[in-house]
Amino acid sequence: MKVLYVRISSLDQKTDRQRVQESEFNLVIEDKVSGSVPFFERQGGKMVLDLVEKGEIEELSVFQIDRLGRDVRDIVNTIHFFTERQICISFISQGLKTLNPDKTENSISKMVINILGIVSEIERTQILERQRQGIDLAKSKGVYKGRKTGTQEDTLKFLSKPKNKKVIELLRKGYKSSDISTLVGVHINTITKIKKVL
Repeated sequence: MKVLYVRISSLDQKTDRQRVQESEFNLVIEDKVSGSVPFFERQGGKMVLDLVEKGEIEELSVFQIDRLGRDVRDIVNTIHFFTERQICISFISQGLKTLNPDKTENSISKMVINILGIVSEIERTQILERQRQGIDLAKSKGVYKGRKTGTQEDTLKFLSKPKNKKVIELLRKGYKSSDISTLVGVHINTITKIKKVL
């Protein structure tokens, strides 16, 4: 079975670009989770693992390396897991395959994948750094103050906020708090507070 793995990190992103050759695959597995979450801890990653354990996957295709993950160690570990089981991972956009036709490891792909994985991780670090700098700048200008200590908010008003409504929806669907935090962009403490109120 040929499987296409698709990942987006936020609910408002679209998967169209990653599904260009969708008709060539027997199954498409989609994840809506941050690339920093280890592959086999994701909902879709667990589905892939289940298919591997049943011996049903011949090849796993991913649009590009950062869709597999944004942590080099996890990318390398995931590729190693598939290579040990002689299952090829194909990166569509980069035209790379982890295994040769005779199922031996493709050493040139291995080198390029490691480089691209490092670039992906650096990119993620820079995004987080820019975010931190933006918050620090807003604080220095007095724009970003946070909530004053001891203030209280009406429960109905709190639960009616758009992001909090999305949190409630995902909690009811069985999503983990860490995944919801990433997908919706709310702090884990807010999710805990919502759970207490529900």
